[in-house]
Amino acid sequence: MRDRNLWNHSCAEQFDAPILDADLTADLLIIGGGFTGCSAALEAEKQGAKVVLIEARTIGFGGSGRNVGLVNAGLWLPPDTVCQRMGQAAGERLNTTLAEAPDAVFSLIDEHGIQCEAIRNGTLHCAHSKGGLDDLITRYEQQLRRGAPVQLLDAAQTAQATGTDVYYGALQDMRAGTLQPLGYVRGLARAAAQAGTQIFENSSVMQLGFSGDWLARCKSGSVRAKSLILATNAYHTGFRGAESVRMTPVNFFQLATPPLPASLLNEILGQHQGCWDTGLVMTSFRKDKAGRFILGAMGLPDRMGIHENWARRAMARLFPGLKDQSFEFFWSGRIGMSVDYIAKIQRLGERGYSAFGFSGRGIGPGTVIGRSLARAVLNGDETALPIAPIDAYQDKLRVAKGLWIEAGARAIHFTGAR
Repeated sequence: MRDRNLWNHSCAEQFDAPILDADLTADLLIIGGGFTGCSAALEAEKQGAKVVLIEARTIGFGGSGRNVGLVNAGLWLPPDTVCQRMGQAAGERLNTTLAEAPDAVFSLIDEHGIQCEAIRNGTLHCAHSKGGLDDLITRYEQQLRRGAPVQLLDAAQTAQATGTDVYYGALQDMRAGTLQPLGYVRGLARAAAQAGTQIFENSSVMQLGFSGDWLARCKSGSVRAKSLILATNAYHTGFRGAESVRMTPVNFFQLATPPLPASLLNEILGQHQGCWDTGLVMTSFRKDKAGRFILGAMGLPDRMGIHENWARRAMARLFPGLKDQSFEFFWSGRIGMSVDYIAKIQRLGERGYSAFGFSGRGIGPGTVIGRSLARAVLNGDETALPIAPIDAYQDKLRVAKGLWIEAGARAIHFTGAR
C-alpha cells in the first residue's frame, strides 16, 4: 500500500511525451512540468511564442501530482499578515491576484475540457480548538473587508456541513473548490502541447548556462532559448548552473479509503467541500468523485507506521462510521516552504526567472504565477508580476525548521493528541 498514489490510479487525463533526443531552439524554455510550468507554457503559446518544456520525470510527478487538490483563494497566511510582511501595496496586489486564482483555474478547466473531477462548492477551514476559532474569526473579518464571499459557520453549521461534530466552527470560502490535481496538471500539459509546446519527459537537465541565450543540456539533447522559466520548486534536484533552492523541507502524506458505502456518502461532506484544520500540524480531509475518503497531514511516512496508525485513529474520531474502514492508497509529497510562507520569484539572469515556495498552496498560485511569468519573460516587463522578483534567496534555518516540523508531526501523531 505504501507509496500508492490515488491520483495515478484515478486520473482520467492521459499524457505522455518523448525523451529529448535532439538539439532544439525556442523562444522560451521551461524546466519543470507542474502547475507553474504547464500554465506558463500554455500562456506563452497564447502569446505566440515557440515553447519547449523539459520534465525530469513525468508531468505532475512532483508536488503537482501529489497535492491534496484544494483550489484555494489566497495564501495560507491571513491577508493582513501578507501586507505586513510585503508592505501594504505589494501585499494587497498579491492578495487580489490570488483571490482571483480559483477563477483562473476553473476557467482553464472549462476552456480546455480538462477531466479533473472539478467541483466548486467551496472549502472549509475548520477550527480544531477555541484558539483556532479565534484565528478564523480574525481571518473572516479580514476577508470581509476585502469583499470576499466568505461565511463563518458555528459548531452546529460546521457539523452539518462536514458530518462531524469535533470542530468549534469553520470559515467557508465559496471562491474555492476541489479537483483531481494530477488530472488538472496533465490537462494543462495536453492543452499546451495541442497549442504547439514541445514537451519532453524523463529528460533531466544536466547543465544550464547563459551566453546571449539560455542553453540547457540533457543526456541526449539540448535546448537553446531566448528566455527561461525554472519551475521545479520542491522537486528541484540541482544541476550545473542551477543549484538546489534552499527551502525548508516539509512533507505531507495522504491516505484514501475504498469508495464509501452509499449509507455514508451523504453523511460525510455531502457537498464535497475540501477541508483543512487550524492545527499547528495541519490535517486535511475530502472525498473524491468515486466517494473515497481522503485524509492528509504533515509528515514523512515512516517504517514504524506512526503517521498511518494516527490516521486510522483520527479518521475514527472524526467520523465514527469509518472506524472499520481500511486505507487503499497511501502517498506523500514535498512542499516548497519559503521562509515567510510567501511564494518567491527569483531572477536567474537575463530573461530568466524561477518560481518557488508556494508553501502548500500550489494550484491557484502556481497557475496564475506561471501565467504571469510567461507574459513577463516574453515582453520583458516584470512590473505586471504579482510578486516583485528577488535576486537571491536563502533560509539559514531551513534544516532545523524542517526537522522541527517533522519531529512535531511525529510527536502529535504518536500520542494522538488531536
